[in-house]
Amino acid sequence: MKKILLISFILVATISNLLSQGTTEDYQRAEKFLHFNVYNLVQNLHLNPNWIDSTNNFWYKTELKNGHQFMFVIPEEGKAKPAFDHTKLAKKLTKVLDRNINPDSLPFSKIAFDQNQKSIRFKVDTLQFEYEIQKNSLTEYQPQKNKLKKNESKSPDGKWIAFVKDYNLYLRDADTGEEFQLTFDGEAMYDYASPLSWYKMIDESIGDTYDPAIYVQWSPDSKKFATIKLDRRKAKKLYLYQALPVEGMRAKVWSYERALPGEDLPLQEYFIFDVDNKSKVKVDLEPMEDIWSGIAPGWTANSKTFYLPRMARYYKALDLFFINPETGEAEQKIHEEANTMIEYQMSGCKLVNNGEKIIWMSERDGWSHLYLYHGKTGELINQITKGEFVVRKINAVDEENEVIYFTAGGVEKERDPYFQHLYKINFDGTAMQLLSPEDAEHEIELSPDQKYFVDNYSRVDLKPHAILRRLFDGKLVIKLQEANIEKLLATGWKHPERFTVKARDGKTDIYGIIQYPSTFDPNKKYPIIDNSYSGPQAVNVPKSFRRGIWNDWLPLAEVGFIVMRIDGMGTAMRSKAFHDVSYKNLGDIGGPDHIGGIRQLAKKYSFIDTNKVGIFGHSAGGYDAVHALLKYPDFYKVGVASAGNHDHRMAKAWWPEQYMGAPGKHYEEQSNLSMAGNLKGKLLIAHGDMDNNVNPASSYRLAAELINHNKDFELIITPNDDHGGVWGNKYFIRRRMDFFVKHLWEIKPPKEFEFKEYK
Repeated sequence: MKKILLISFILVATISNLLSQGTTEDYQRAEKFLHFNVYNLVQNLHLNPNWIDSTNNFWYKTELKNGHQFMFVIPEEGKAKPAFDHTKLAKKLTKVLDRNINPDSLPFSKIAFDQNQKSIRFKVDTLQFEYEIQKNSLTEYQPQKNKLKKNESKSPDGKWIAFVKDYNLYLRDADTGEEFQLTFDGEAMYDYASPLSWYKMIDESIGDTYDPAIYVQWSPDSKKFATIKLDRRKAKKLYLYQALPVEGMRAKVWSYERALPGEDLPLQEYFIFDVDNKSKVKVDLEPMEDIWSGIAPGWTANSKTFYLPRMARYYKALDLFFINPETGEAEQKIHEEANTMIEYQMSGCKLVNNGEKIIWMSERDGWSHLYLYHGKTGELINQITKGEFVVRKINAVDEENEVIYFTAGGVEKERDPYFQHLYKINFDGTAMQLLSPEDAEHEIELSPDQKYFVDNYSRVDLKPHAILRRLFDGKLVIKLQEANIEKLLATGWKHPERFTVKARDGKTDIYGIIQYPSTFDPNKKYPIIDNSYSGPQAVNVPKSFRRGIWNDWLPLAEVGFIVMRIDGMGTAMRSKAFHDVSYKNLGDIGGPDHIGGIRQLAKKYSFIDTNKVGIFGHSAGGYDAVHALLKYPDFYKVGVASAGNHDHRMAKAWWPEQYMGAPGKHYEEQSNLSMAGNLKGKLLIAHGDMDNNVNPASSYRLAAELINHNKDFELIITPNDDHGGVWGNKYFIRRRMDFFVKHLWEIKPPKEFEFKEYK
C-alpha cells in the first residue's frame, strides 16, 4: 500500500511539474519579453551623442520616467545640462499648436543647433520651428530645401556638383548652373558611379528602370573625384514569388541581381576625374571583382594620393595600392595573403602624414594585430601590437605624437575575451595603456576633434552606463546617464548567467550565457534549448545589456525552458586558429562544442535535462538547427529553423566564398539537402516569401528533399516577410513557442494564443 501511495505521489508531482510549464499564464508573461515589447520596460540603454558641427560639444536625449529631456554637454567644462528651458518652450508650443504640451514630452525627438549654438531647430508634424534659447523666441521657418538629389554629389568646397544621367557622369557649376558632360560611353548595366545594390527589387511585370544614385569620392581640395564604372552585364537574377501583392489578385514575380558561389561577379573599373580640366584618367588596374575588402578607399589629406584596397576572389589575398591621380598609375604598397582566408572584418588601414606611413591590421601571426609600414617603400617597419589578443578596430591616430587609439578584446586576461576595450599605444609598440577600465563591453564614439570619447559600457548582467572620458589618458570627465531597469526587474526577470566551459580540445575556454525563466525552480528538471548561430563572421553570445534583452530567446525561456547561447570554435573574434576551424567546414556548426558545453553544464546543474534538448536559429542559425538534427539526431530532439541557408551553393557569393572557398564537393557534403534522410527528431521550418537575403527556395528545396525521404516535418511560409520579417513575425514566434512546448514538455500549448504589441 505504501508503495502504491509513493508511486501515486510521484506521478502527481510529475504531472504537476509538467502542467506548471507552457501555460497561458506563461505565455502572458512571455509576451512582456518579446523584442518589440521589452524596450517598454527599460530606459536609457544607450546614449547617442549628436556632435555639433566639428566641435566636441554634443546633445543627447535622455529618457525620464514619464518622458524625455534634451541635454547639452560641454566637455571642456565637464558639464551636462538641459539644452534649453523645456518648460518655457512647452508654453510657447502650447500657444502655437493650440494644444497642451508637456515639457517632459516635447513633440519632437531631434534638434539641430545653429553654428553659434544659441538656437535650435526642430520639426513638429509638418511644421518647422526655430527657437532662440536666450531670447525665448519661437518662430516658424521655411528650411532651404536640399537641392541635392540621390544622383548628385557636392564638392567639399561647395562649388561643384557631380551627377549622373543616362548612365554617364556630368559636372555642374553650383553658382552658374553650367553643365559639362564628362563621359559618353556609359550604357545600361555598364554605367558610371552606380553603387551596387544587392537588394534592389525589380517588379518583373514592369521591368528594371534606371533610377540612378551616385558613388563618388571627392579629394579634400575639391579638385578631383574618384568613382567607378560598374559592369553588371553578366549579372544573374534570383526570383521571389509574391502570392499576396498589395493590390489585385494576380501574384507578382520580383527579381534581384545576386551571384551565387563561383558565378561571375560585377566588375569595377576606377577612374579619377579632374574638375578644372573636365578630364579623366583610368586607374591602371584590371577590372576588380566587387568584393568588400573591409577597407574603404579614400584620399590622403593633401589630395595627392588616392588609396585603393583590392581583395582577391575567395579572400586569399589583399593588396593596398597608392594611385597617382594625375596619371592613374597604381603602385602596390602592401600585399597580404593567407592559406585559408583573410577575414575582411580583421582588415584595417590608416594612412599617416599623407601616406608617409601606413598602419595595417593583419592576422599573420595568428592574432589580429597592428603593423607599421613605410608608405614610400612598402617595407615593414615594425609590428605594433603583440600577444594573444584581438585588435578589433583602429579608432584614431595622433600623427603628431605617433600614438594609435584602438579597440581590442582579450588583453585583460581575467575578463571575457570578447569584451571590447579602448587602448592607446605608440607607433613603436611601447606604452600601451587601457583607457576604458570597467570589466564590461565598451561601445566607443570619439568626438570630431578626437579629444574626448563617449563610452557606453554594460554587460548582460550589468545595466548600461554612459560616461564621457578624455581620450589622451582616459580620465573620467563626467557621468552622463545610466539605464533605468526597475520595470524590467519588477517582472521577475533574471539576468542571463554568463558561463565558461571547455571546447572540444579540452583546453580552450569558450563562452556562453544561460537564460532562466522568471519562475525558475532549481529543484525541477528543465529541457534546454540551444539558440545557435555559428556564422563565422559573428559573435553569437551577446556582450552588451541591450543586446542581451532584445532577442528571441527571452520569451522562449519564460514558458519553461533553459535557453543557451555559446560561441564554439570556428566563430569570430578569437585567434585565427580558433576561427579557421570552420574554414571549408561550415557544417561543423560548432556542434562538438555546443554538445560538450551542454553536458558540462548538466554536470554542474542537475536541473538541466539532457534527454530533452532543442535547437533553433535564424539565417545561418536556421542552417544550424536543421544540420544539428541531421548530424546529431540522438542528441538534438526538436529543432526550429527560420530563413535558413540550407545549401551554401544557393547562397550569395560573398559569404560562402569567404568561409568555404571555391565551390567543390565539400559544399554538397555539408548541405542540409544532402543529409535530409537522417531526420529523426521534430522539425519546424519557416521562411518569409519575400526574403531577398536568403532566398526561400533554400527552404523549399529542403522541404522537397524531406518529402523525397518520406520525413515528417512542418513548414510555415509567412507572406510578404523579408529576411528579418519572419524573425519578428508574431505568428511565427508563437508557433515556434508552441512547437517546443508540445515536443519538449510534451504538453498541449494554449490554442492560438495571440501576442500583443504594447504601444
